[in-house]
Amino acid sequence: MASFTSADSERATAERSMREYLKHYIGGSWVDSETQRTLDVINPATEQAFGRVSLGSGADVDLAVRAARRAFPSYSRSTKAERIALLSRVVESYEARADEIAEMISFEMGAPISLAKAAQAPMGLTQLRNTLEVLRQHEPQEKRGNSLIIKEPIGVCGFITPWNWPMNQILCKVAPALAAGCTMVLKPSEITPLSALLFAEVIDAADVPAGVFNLVNGDGSGVGEALARHEEVDMVSITGSTRAGVAVAKAAAETVKRVTQELGGKSANIILADASLEDAIPHGVQKCFGNAGQSCTAPSRMFVHESQHADALDIARRVAESLGPGDPRNPDTLMGPVASAAQFDKVQGLIRAGIDEGAKLVCGGPGRPEGLGKGYFVRPTVFGDVRNDMRIAREEIFGPVLAILPYSSEEEAIALANDTEYGLSGCVYSGSLDHAIEAARELRTGQVHLNGAGADFSAPFGGYKRSGNGREWGLEGFDEFLETKALMGAF
Repeated sequence: MASFTSADSERATAERSMREYLKHYIGGSWVDSETQRTLDVINPATEQAFGRVSLGSGADVDLAVRAARRAFPSYSRSTKAERIALLSRVVESYEARADEIAEMISFEMGAPISLAKAAQAPMGLTQLRNTLEVLRQHEPQEKRGNSLIIKEPIGVCGFITPWNWPMNQILCKVAPALAAGCTMVLKPSEITPLSALLFAEVIDAADVPAGVFNLVNGDGSGVGEALARHEEVDMVSITGSTRAGVAVAKAAAETVKRVTQELGGKSANIILADASLEDAIPHGVQKCFGNAGQSCTAPSRMFVHESQHADALDIARRVAESLGPGDPRNPDTLMGPVASAAQFDKVQGLIRAGIDEGAKLVCGGPGRPEGLGKGYFVRPTVFGDVRNDMRIAREEIFGPVLAILPYSSEEEAIALANDTEYGLSGCVYSGSLDHAIEAARELRTGQVHLNGAGADFSAPFGGYKRSGNGREWGLEGFDEFLETKALMGAF
């Protein structure tokens, strides 16, 4: 376990301490906030503030939306070739700042610097490049019967994004919106606002026309609700908790705008009895605990056959204990802290609930790991003998906590996996790919990873049930930003 005592990390934090970013990006310029409210940005590994941003208001949102509305008529008529060129410039501008963005993400939300450089920052580039390919293949019109069917940009979009994968979640909205010819206003998470401001600098350096992209920092009540409610916003897209998604949908309902939501998850990982435990269990533990468990797709419910339960617990313990949290600035660290004090308290409360409700604590448990007296670090925790009615099996924990549930038959495993209010992602592991596909077809979820498969960014991403509606990534994600018009009698 790496103790958080790195002198280099302390110096780096001090060098960045209390950097002030008190302007919003509106209409192609950096403008002062209409309010005097500010918010400190906390490094979750040290619990110390290292930056400060302005908290915007409805007045700031109104300025940004109006800038986006002014830019829309011209940008919506841009050609496909012009938008390909624009996105290509954004890619080049992003590449030039990728290391800086990764560093900022590590400071803001505690991602190990190795993860920030290998995945967190590159995910933004992946979204941009995949969107470019979709745009190149897109045909904006087709003949059908005697009509011409036209796909047009939906208009001004409002984006509300989370802190756990900040660049991925920003770009899986911004990239297709730019590609479709939409203009937009982004409200990033107040936990990770600084990497978003760096991205606004990327946009500015890429000569994106003024007003096409706008950014207003703030919280949900001050900015998010105003953005969702604004009558000049044609679409609002949120990634966040189910509670936040419901609030946004209610605020948007009065203006009958399009709403897409990527919300919570409680993904099941079914290890079928014919799978190799030595392959399936380590992969499942690592996938659950990646990013300190702070991924909406984290497979936090692992189902194993009752005859293999004891062996599964032994393997899971071994893997979890190898992932000890430590200084995120150390390149050897595999797990950093969770992102905030509120998140730390939530995870600790659910770990205690698992113990109180009678689950078997295999490893980890409440409190900080040994040697880490500061920072929002959580002990990698595995529970066995979990029932599907326990809180740790029902609620999205968003921390490094795995619940292992025994099943007696494949039918029971599938029924238990589907017995949740969520349906975002899932995993199936089997000794036979055909068997895995057969089981995956029965899962009520937006995507299923088969036998350890990773993410495919050309495939649609989104959920069933309370995990949201609409899709991101690939062609389906692009289509969310288009309206359909029929010109009847054109032929």
